[in-house]
Amino acid sequence: QVQLVESGGGLVQAGGSLRLSCAASGRTFSRDAMGWFRQAPGKEREFVAAISWSGGSTYYADSAKGRFTISRDNAKNTVYLQMSSLKPEDTAVYYCAADPVVFSSQAGSWGQGTQVTVSS
Repeated sequence: QVQLVESGGGLVQAGGSLRLSCAASGRTFSRDAMGWFRQAPGKEREFVAAISWSGGSTYYADSAKGRFTISRDNAKNTVYLQMSSLKPEDTAVYYCAADPVVFSSQAGSWGQGTQVTVSS
């Protein structure tokens, strides 16, 4: 079982940037695809981005394309989500996940989430 701990959330003004981090432990991180999901109040959890174990392939929801970048550092067992040009509609709890099902709301393991709030 993998343990995932997110950090980096917070309050930011519209147009600003944040970088989320997810530290993994418990099994061979470098062999896992990783992803980020989010859940806004009153809404279903949704896929944001995913990255292959090597980092060679990345996938983005339409809402994230051109604004968010997912990356990973296997030496540090960490995956990142760089978010820029943030909008109020990006406000949500962001979850890191291992073994994500790309473009779905499913994954093998989840972190506890980190709150991102974008003010207008």
